[in-house]
Amino acid sequence: MQATTVLVEGESDRVAVETLARRVGRDLAAERVTVVPMGGATSIVHFLDRYGPGGADHRLLGLCDAGESSVIARALTRAGVGSGSLAELGFHVCHADLEDELIRCLGADAVLDIIAAQGELASFRILQRQPAQRGRPTTAQLRRFFGGRSGNKVRYARLLVDALPAGQAPEPLARLVASF
Repeated sequence: MQATTVLVEGESDRVAVETLARRVGRDLAAERVTVVPMGGATSIVHFLDRYGPGGADHRLLGLCDAGESSVIARALTRAGVGSGSLAELGFHVCHADLEDELIRCLGADAVLDIIAAQGELASFRILQRQPAQRGRPTTAQLRRFFGGRSGNKVRYARLLVDALPAGQAPEPLARLVASF
């Protein structure tokens, strides 16, 4: 069985993918699937050199943000992975980012409940009162909350995925895990 490497932008994406895979009963080690955070989409060339056709020749899959999709597509073409849509190549695109997808899938109220359960609702309310955040949609404020404190994205990735109702996940994440 050929090894599969799943390229994701960051550590929080890795945690979310692995958490959903576990929840749906996938054994990544047994299936020879490794989820690799790239430290940002612009690092993809290094990872394609290592795992792609010119390197270890793993089966490649991935998850990226819409804003980075053109970078990913160009790199895949240059590395000889193929041309065509990212979905055809096994790369799934999040609307804004994975946090946005999870917030929309769960709903803002459920996400606020998760933040409250972590004892951080007061901190979120302080963020909402900041001049730059006033008047912004709650979903945008939530994304800022997750990205604004070191470690929040990684910690909340697991919590948000674990809170998803059974059989319900953001489409790009669900399609990626199903493609293993």
